[in-house]
Amino acid sequence: MARRHLRIAADGRELLGRPTGVGRYLRGILDAWAAADFPHDLTLYGPGPAPRDLPSPGGRVRWQALGNGRAGTWWEQTSLARAVRRSGADVFFGVGYSAPLWLRCPSIVVVHDASFFAHPEWFPRRQGWRRRRITRGAARRAHAVVTVSEFSASEITRYLGIPRTSIHLAPPGAPAVEAGPPFAERESLVLFAGSLFNRRHIPLLIDAFAEAAREVPDARLVLAGDNRTSPRQDPVELAAAAGLAGRVDWLEYVSDDALAALYRRARVFALLSGYEGFAMTPLEAIAHGVPPVLLDTAVSREIYGAGAALVAADRASVGRALVWLLRDGDAHAALLAAGRAQLTRYSWHESAVRIQRALEHAARTGRS
Repeated sequence: MARRHLRIAADGRELLGRPTGVGRYLRGILDAWAAADFPHDLTLYGPGPAPRDLPSPGGRVRWQALGNGRAGTWWEQTSLARAVRRSGADVFFGVGYSAPLWLRCPSIVVVHDASFFAHPEWFPRRQGWRRRRITRGAARRAHAVVTVSEFSASEITRYLGIPRTSIHLAPPGAPAVEAGPPFAERESLVLFAGSLFNRRHIPLLIDAFAEAAREVPDARLVLAGDNRTSPRQDPVELAAAAGLAGRVDWLEYVSDDALAALYRRARVFALLSGYEGFAMTPLEAIAHGVPPVLLDTAVSREIYGAGAALVAADRASVGRALVWLLRDGDAHAALLAAGRAQLTRYSWHESAVRIQRALEHAARTGRS
């Protein structure tokens, strides 16, 4: 039977501004569709002009601007919902935890993790309530939910009540490996890249780096990412309190090129997160020749296994791991080799195929 040509509507707002994890995930899927024989028409909706270099699989992607640049829940549930209904779309693709709750077509929703439910204390009360309500409603109305790890799938089943049989795995793909400078030519630089959240234990990282800095006098720490902590944690103030003024830099935003340059300089990557659905930046670090130090959590073991230094959440354990990888070139090389073996498990192409099949199945059999 011939494949039905579909009209797919999608929320594209995460591609605008300074894309973070969800936007980069959508970009990865679009790039993979662009490199393949994507047979459907896709309309991305956003609250402003299209981003530059929008991937266009087979020339079948169009962008429709809705509104004046404001894109919160009200925009999603009103402007976006009306536009999708008017479009006559066969299926809706919500990439960022949510979707309009009243659609005439079936939907597929990507829920990257269940942090709003598992740890409500990490979010401002009103924001957390709103996100839990919309995510639960969108996921339960969806024909299927997509997520990025078995850990997240189990959390979605636990907190949202979605059967595991209705959850599809489509993890991020691994970036291409770059040769990069050898260990001896890299700086004694510890790099953190990603949004600053409370769950990523920025105070612990700074305290542990203070331990490491006593043994590695030229060591430096760079934090690259916007500050989304609540209650707010100021990394500059934390560094000064730890006696590290001048040895810790916080860059609220870096371009992709600037981040790549940081990866090429660094010897160690550190992301001390107590809760992630996946975490993409350690994959990028490994691809650039930087082994990661991660907290020993279920998702770290699932995704990175022997390809990362998995440590307990205390300053001594983290500090020892940082010193080990800053100083020991053989250990650095061995951990990096194990990490690069893990990269082969993750393919944007495979994940894009899985999402495409889920969308096709929803359009064929689903109900709104």
